[in-house]
Amino acid sequence: MDPELEAFVPLFPRTDPADPVAGRAKFAGLATSVAAPDLADMEVEDRTVPADPDVPVRVYRPRLAQGAVVWLHGGGWVMGDVDTEHPWAARIAQRSGAVVVSVGYRLAPENPFPAALDDVWAVLHWVVEHAADLGVDPARIAVGGHSAGGGLAAAVALRARDEGGPRICFQLLNQPGLDDRQESWSARNFTATPWMDRSKVAAAWRHYLGGAPATPYAAPARATDLSGLPPAYIASAEFCPNRDEDIAYAVRLLEAGVSVELHQWPGTFHGSQAILSAEVSQRQIAELGAALRRGLAAR
Repeated sequence: MDPELEAFVPLFPRTDPADPVAGRAKFAGLATSVAAPDLADMEVEDRTVPADPDVPVRVYRPRLAQGAVVWLHGGGWVMGDVDTEHPWAARIAQRSGAVVVSVGYRLAPENPFPAALDDVWAVLHWVVEHAADLGVDPARIAVGGHSAGGGLAAAVALRARDEGGPRICFQLLNQPGLDDRQESWSARNFTATPWMDRSKVAAAWRHYLGGAPATPYAAPARATDLSGLPPAYIASAEFCPNRDEDIAYAVRLLEAGVSVELHQWPGTFHGSQAILSAEVSQRQIAELGAALRRGLAAR
């Protein structure tokens, strides 16, 4: 493990995967401990997307932005909101120059699948319909997210392809949760990795699915056909249960004719980019922004 990251591992709060509601306060505390982002060159506004129910979003609008990303927070589908994602959404906007629409989707277990995906679907349509108001080119709309949010981004790309939805030009998937089956080597063997391990991943999937069978829109790795999807950037962490399913998904996208950039970050663990003092974390965040900038430019 990267020594700059390893030094912080003993400081992480203990969380009980069986009680995600109680864990939300600890998750929020971690988020607020991150250094505040620089908002000097962007407008930040809280909006509400009309839906059933309405969806809260926070819009980050850098100057001269031409593209946008529907951005989805992590937290195992059970934690997080636009406030906990604020340090990361702002940095993505700053590094990419894109409008970032951070989505406060509904959380499980109170709202299991497909509630979160339906919220993201509504926001995607809203961003395309309000592209002029947001000051962006409607042909330059991407989806992206961390962890559970990365899985939601992959799922909404599948849904848009299948249902003739808005055209998505790029997917930015950072350590995405893609496969509920947990059969890969990393999923089976990472039982004591920092922050996220096999037991926590399994609990997150149970809460998210709510006892229903998984479909490709819940677990995109179950999709049998990945052709026709947007180009993707996929990042994985070496000591992350999601690692192997992320790499496998990237390979399957390539085999389906989808352009993919894949980066496996050595010495890192799930969510370790939150440790901003580490040099590898700074490189990870910079690359996420650069990859989004490239993806929106290529459209």
